[in-house]
Amino acid sequence: MLARKRYAGSSRKLIIAIDVGTTFSGVSYSVLDPGQIPQVCGVNRFPAQEHAGGDSKIPSILLYDKQGGMRAAGAEALQDDVMDTAIQEEWAKAEWFKLHLRPRGSDSDHELSTLPPLPPNKSVVDVFSDYLAYLFNCTRTYIQETHPAGVQFWNSVKHNIDFVLTHPNGWEGRQQSQMREAAVQAGLVPGNDEGRARVSFVTEGEASLHFCLSKGLIVEGMKNGKGVIIVDAGGGTIDLSAYARTGTDANASYTEIAPARCLFKGAIMVKRNAQAYVESHLKGSKYFDRVGDIVETFDRTTKVTFKSSKTMAYIKFGGMSDVDTEFDVRGGKLAITGTEVAKFFQPTVTSISQAVLRQRTQAKPAVSSVFLVGGFAASTYLFTQLQETLAPLGFDVCRPDSHMNKAVADGGVLYVVDHHVSSRVARFTYGTIGRRVYQKKNKEHKQRNHKTCISADGVKRVNDSFISIIHAGAQVTETQEFKQSLAELYDESDDRDRYTTVSDIQVYRGHIERPEWTDVDSDNFGTLCTVSADVTAAVRKLAPRYRPDGGCYYQFDFDVVLLFGLTELKAQLSWMDNGVQKRTPAEVIYADG
Repeated sequence: MLARKRYAGSSRKLIIAIDVGTTFSGVSYSVLDPGQIPQVCGVNRFPAQEHAGGDSKIPSILLYDKQGGMRAAGAEALQDDVMDTAIQEEWAKAEWFKLHLRPRGSDSDHELSTLPPLPPNKSVVDVFSDYLAYLFNCTRTYIQETHPAGVQFWNSVKHNIDFVLTHPNGWEGRQQSQMREAAVQAGLVPGNDEGRARVSFVTEGEASLHFCLSKGLIVEGMKNGKGVIIVDAGGGTIDLSAYARTGTDANASYTEIAPARCLFKGAIMVKRNAQAYVESHLKGSKYFDRVGDIVETFDRTTKVTFKSSKTMAYIKFGGMSDVDTEFDVRGGKLAITGTEVAKFFQPTVTSISQAVLRQRTQAKPAVSSVFLVGGFAASTYLFTQLQETLAPLGFDVCRPDSHMNKAVADGGVLYVVDHHVSSRVARFTYGTIGRRVYQKKNKEHKQRNHKTCISADGVKRVNDSFISIIHAGAQVTETQEFKQSLAELYDESDDRDRYTTVSDIQVYRGHIERPEWTDVDSDNFGTLCTVSADVTAAVRKLAPRYRPDGGCYYQFDFDVVLLFGLTELKAQLSWMDNGVQKRTPAEVIYADG
C-alpha cells in the first residue's frame, strides 16, 4: 500500500466523487485539511435504506409525474406506497438512463437497441441532473448527520467543494461535456468558468486502479515488471484497463499500457437474456403475467448465487400452491436447468475473455494478471468462468474480497488525493483536415486532382488530407503537448470587430494505422470537437500579404496545442509575436455524438 501525502493546500476543501451507475450508484468523499493525511469516507446511508442498517449503493432510478416533476428517486422510488401511487397516477420511470449518454456508434452490436426510453420531454442531461441533485442532497444530509458539529462543518466547506464524476472507459469528451452541464443544472457548481473547473472526470477503470492500489491488492500482479488488467464489471458496461508500474516503491507511478476498452455486456444483459427465456418458456401458461416478478427475483438472487451449469436453478415467486409441471413451476418456484442459465452469462464471458486477450496483445510490458472488480464481480459464476477460460492461457484471475461494489466511488476520490497514473494510451487517432500542397508526381495527389483548389496565397492544394496529431495506441504523459501548425487567412475586405480561430479536431476510429486521407474508410472519420479562441489582438498586428492577382489578405500562423494525457482534453493556442511566443486558452466545443 502506497503512503499518502499530506494535503498541501492552505484551506479546507471537500472532494465528492459521484459514481452514477447503470443500476446502482455510490458516493464517496474526503475532507482535505491543511497538513493532514486525507481519508476516504463513503456515504453509507440513503433514504428508505436505513432499515437495513444502511447501504453504500443506491438504485439508479427516478420517477416523474405527468407534469415532468421528479417525485421520487433511489430506494424511495421502490417503496410499496410510492410504487402504488406511481401506477395510479401513471408516473414515468427513468432507469438505465446513464446508457443514453453513450457515444454515437459505440454500440455497434446494437446491444442497447431496446434501452428503456427516457421520460417524456426529458433529455438525458435533465435526468442526469435530477439524479445528481438527489445524490448531492443525500450526501449533504449524511455528512451533517455523521460529522461532529455537522451543520457547522458543512457550512465551512460548502463553498469549496470539488466534484469528481466517474464514467465508463468508452465515454469521450462529448459525454463529459454533458455530465458537466448536468452538474451545473443540478446546482452542484455555478455555470461560470470557475464553477465548471470544479468538476473533473475519471474513467471507471482508472478509479478502480486507484482503489486496488489503496488496498494493496495488485502489488503481487505487478512484480517483475509485469502489467495487470483490471476488469470493472458493472451493471451496464464492462470496462477493461491495463496498467504497469514504473519507478521505485517510494516513487512509484502507474502507466496505462493498452487502449482502454468498454463493452456493453454488463449485468443488465444477463437479466435481459433471462427475461427473453422466461417469457418464451412461460408463454401460454397462467403464470405468464408474473414474468416481471420472476425476472426481478432472478436478478436479485439467482443471478448472484448461480454457480454451476450442472445444477438446477430455482426462482421463487409464489406459494406452495403455485404448480404447473408442464411449465416447470413447482411450489411457487420456476425451475431452470443450469445449462440454460449458463447461456444467459455466456455472451458476457466470451466478450470479456476476447477483450482481455486483445489487451494483452497490445500491452507492453506483458500482462499475466486479471483483477475482477465492480458490482457484477459478486457473481461467482462469472468469476469461475473467467478463471476456467483465461487460466489455461496463462492468466492469474483474481477477485479481491474488499467491498468492490464501492471501488469506483472510492477510486474517484483517490484519483484526486493519490493520483498515481502518470500516462495514458490514446484510444483513437486524432488530427485535422488540411490541404496538402499539390505534387504532380505524387500518385495519391494525381488521383485527387478533382479535389484540388487554389488557396488565398495562389498555391494549388489537395483537399481531404488528414494530418495526424496523435495515433491510436500512443502512450502520452499528462504534461505532454501535441502541436498542430495551422494558418487562418483573412481577406482585406473581411473587416470584423472580433477575430476568432475555429479549428476542427477530427477523430479516426478505424483500423488503418496511419490514415492520410478522409475519403478512405470515410465512415470512421468524424469531428471530435472544435477548438476556438479569440485572436483579435494578434490579427490586428499582422502585416498585409498580396496574392498574384494583387488582392490583399492577412495570414495568421498559429499552433493548436493539445494535451491528450489528462482524463479530459485540454487545448491552447500558441503563436509568435515579434519573436516572443504567446499563448491563450482555447475553448473546446464538442460535436454531437
